[in-house]
Amino acid sequence: MESGSQDRNLPASERKLKKAREDGQVSRSEDLSHLAVLGMGSMALLVLAPVLFDRLKLSLSQQLTFDATTVKQTGSMLTRLGDATTVGIAGCTAFAVIVMASVILAAVASGGWVNSLKPLMPDFSRLNPLKGIGNLFSKKKLLSTAKMVLLTIILFCIAASYLSSGLQTMASLVLQPSSSAIAHLTEWITGGAGMLLLVILLAAMVDVPLQSFLHKDQMKMSHQEFKQEGKESDGNPQMKGKMRQRQRELSQGGSINAVPKADFVVMNPTHFAVAIRYDEKTMRAPQVISKGADLLAMRIRDLAKSHSIPVLQSPMLARALYANAELDQDIPSALYTAVAQVLAYVYRLRAALRGDGPMPNEVPQPFVPPELDPMAKTVKAATP
Repeated sequence: MESGSQDRNLPASERKLKKAREDGQVSRSEDLSHLAVLGMGSMALLVLAPVLFDRLKLSLSQQLTFDATTVKQTGSMLTRLGDATTVGIAGCTAFAVIVMASVILAAVASGGWVNSLKPLMPDFSRLNPLKGIGNLFSKKKLLSTAKMVLLTIILFCIAASYLSSGLQTMASLVLQPSSSAIAHLTEWITGGAGMLLLVILLAAMVDVPLQSFLHKDQMKMSHQEFKQEGKESDGNPQMKGKMRQRQRELSQGGSINAVPKADFVVMNPTHFAVAIRYDEKTMRAPQVISKGADLLAMRIRDLAKSHSIPVLQSPMLARALYANAELDQDIPSALYTAVAQVLAYVYRLRAALRGDGPMPNEVPQPFVPPELDPMAKTVKAATP
């Protein structure tokens, strides 16, 4: 069964939410944007209108002042027109900046900042009429439509009640002086706009959490999508195995510089090489400081010989250390005895070379538990 036909009842994962944000899909509240435009626009008008009107009044009085010099120098009319235009453009620019800043802040407050240009890119799939018709009957569209209808009815009722209650008062303003009539009209319009903005504020307080809920509901995942995302997150097992192998090779190749610090190198004799170091003052047990296979094993051997480090042949021990010991970590406890025997031989060999004792006998072949030897495991698996 395809994931699209399954019920999406699992909450969206962090990966899906992050990808949706990168695609520009976040919860946005239109009511909060409307409140920002209308509210900040109204406040900007209340603050800027007196200053702008005074400037326009002064500019208009200057434009309508003429004398003989002005008539003779007609070029001054262009200067006056430029001054009046500058005043108008400055007022409009200030108003536009305030409204634009409020819209951006409202968008960030509802869904956060999104650094993505994908919503601006052309998407021809949106031209599909069948998909468009399906979106018209989605849960989000139906709730948004119901909310807009309810908000329109409430605003219409408040506006009708406010107009009917103040209509007679407004009609009587024609009998008052113009300055007083304008002041009363301004108060009346401000009061009505304040009531409408209060309704939009309440709607925005409901719409912000509603849009967040609808966005999370839209981002829900089916069981198949969840499993598929898990596979993509984990990656292909074969590719991961190759990557781990490559990382081990790089790590082992980088550790070759530690070979000069080793006490001895054990080989098997050509396929594997393992460099062992032990300092009884700082280490609890011997450690593998470098290891490698094939060509890398040859490099470890040559580097050890160039620094007069003993290179011993112990196939089983070399294979066991290579397979079971990690770089710069204590060797497995099951190999303590075997490595101790080789270390004792190396210490006697060094003492003999210094003239402090006789040469030791042949290189010891310490016992290695079969379960730690990869070759023994392979032979046992191949035996019927």
